[in-house]
Amino acid sequence: MVGCRGRSLYRRRPDLKGGLRPGRLGQHPTISRRGPRPPLSTLASHKLPAISRALFDTLDESEILRLAMDHVSAVGPYRAEAGYLRVHGHMVPSPQVGPGHASAVDRTVRELTGRDVPVTVPGRSRGQALALHGPGGLHGYLVVTSRSRPTEAQHFLLATLIRLTAAALSVAVAHRRRREDALELHRLRRERAALQRRLISLVVEQGYRRAVHQALAEVAASGGGEEAITGALHELTGFPVLVEDRYGRLRSWTGPSRPDPYPEPDLARHEEMLQAIARRGGPVRIKDRLISLVRPRGEVLGVLALVDPQADADEYTVFALEHAATSLALELSHLRRLAEVELRLRRELVDDLLGGTDEASAYARSEAFGHDLHRIQYVVVVQWRNRSADDAFARTVGRAATAAGMPSLVTRRSDHVVLVAEGSPHDHALYETLTRETGTPDGTIGVSARCDTPDGIPGSYQEALRALEVRRRSRRRYGTTFFDDLGLYRILGPGNEYRELEAFVREWLGLLIDYDGRHRTALVETLSRYFDCGGNYAETAESLAIHRSTLRYRLQRIREISGHDLTNVEDRLNLQVATRVWKIMLGGPG
Repeated sequence: MVGCRGRSLYRRRPDLKGGLRPGRLGQHPTISRRGPRPPLSTLASHKLPAISRALFDTLDESEILRLAMDHVSAVGPYRAEAGYLRVHGHMVPSPQVGPGHASAVDRTVRELTGRDVPVTVPGRSRGQALALHGPGGLHGYLVVTSRSRPTEAQHFLLATLIRLTAAALSVAVAHRRRREDALELHRLRRERAALQRRLISLVVEQGYRRAVHQALAEVAASGGGEEAITGALHELTGFPVLVEDRYGRLRSWTGPSRPDPYPEPDLARHEEMLQAIARRGGPVRIKDRLISLVRPRGEVLGVLALVDPQADADEYTVFALEHAATSLALELSHLRRLAEVELRLRRELVDDLLGGTDEASAYARSEAFGHDLHRIQYVVVVQWRNRSADDAFARTVGRAATAAGMPSLVTRRSDHVVLVAEGSPHDHALYETLTRETGTPDGTIGVSARCDTPDGIPGSYQEALRALEVRRRSRRRYGTTFFDDLGLYRILGPGNEYRELEAFVREWLGLLIDYDGRHRTALVETLSRYFDCGGNYAETAESLAIHRSTLRYRLQRIREISGHDLTNVEDRLNLQVATRVWKIMLGGPG
């Protein structure tokens, strides 16, 4: 090992206790070439060949540096303190650098430019940073210290180990660079092949896009509608094409394998599916279908789907589906605007009919919409819980009426939808259809008596409202009520003053109502249930869940408090009407 400047052992003459002469030896700048080489020790003759084989057997630069550091102590009184590899122009320390003096050694080695220089290693003596030079340049540094003065032979062995390490690093670096060059060449070839494939793909893609644009443009130019668009998409992709409306009902199917009958949609699951597709954007695969929303201006009008059970659809198919969905959105949006204009005109006609209008004008305008006012008409009023009477609900009611076989003109009011329907409605067909459409049975429908001429429609509207109101205030508030079935209740309802009804109830039940309020009893309810059960004691007691003797006591108290005789025919009739009005029209208790 080379000594430091000044009083260094490395500059002593050979006859002074084994010191080394200054100068260079072989390739290494710190080993002298002058004079005969000392004889190699037995250790060198046995260890160096093995060390050399180990160094050249590995092509990992970090492993070569580690082996060199592990064998430094085998050639003399040396200790490997640190090793560095040159990585991208910077000296990177090996993991074997001691934590106590890493920063001091690092600072020195990082500033070196290929020279061997003395270094100060805290707690060690005779430190030297030895450059690992090779044909490819500087590969790194090995920092060693000496615990005693090395002999010239030991110094020679260290220089030999340094040259072997540098040579092994040169081989490893050259191999790595060749491998990197080969990988880079392979990467460049792959990129070139990919670019060539991409260029071919772009040419094919552009041709396919032009074909899609041209096919759908021809459909639009020819005035083709929904069926023409789905037919073009089927020809372009080869997959069966279907269109469903907003609620999952089939609008059209083009291609083979159409289900017959088409399955009824589950409204809740269908709504969840639409929301999931809207969140993800673009066509989405769900089971055996590739689905795209038909959504002009953000409002979902339906879905366009390809039936693809084998998942064969590629990016070209997706492009065709997206483009067809855009064309279909424009078509359905146009149809929607036409329908809205027609609906507005229909509403204006219905509004005029409900308010009273000239018959000749009414006949002419209704014929323009294909509605025959010459036939018997019925006015139908529809109100649904938690559904506002907006345009969407009016359209839903109109579709349900058509499905139920009720050709109708439709309009809406603040809280209900009004139909002027041709012919007698079926008993509960409209209610059942709307229950399926809305997914809930919480709705009320009132139907007027027959109307023979348009000038009777305003009165029929009041009858429908009366039927609706009676149904709403009954125990079974959801369902359909016909005005013809109201009986006594036909004289009650929106056409009468509630103040008169309240006065009638107060006249016959006022004392009982007040008594119930003060004493928290249920005499009025008992009387009402008694009349509902036709005066039968056993049925009345069972319905009230009381004993018959308790019922007799309550009826006696009713006679005493009200002053009315239940055996008197006139009193009994008035009391029965009063309890019905109290229960149905005035809301019962409270």
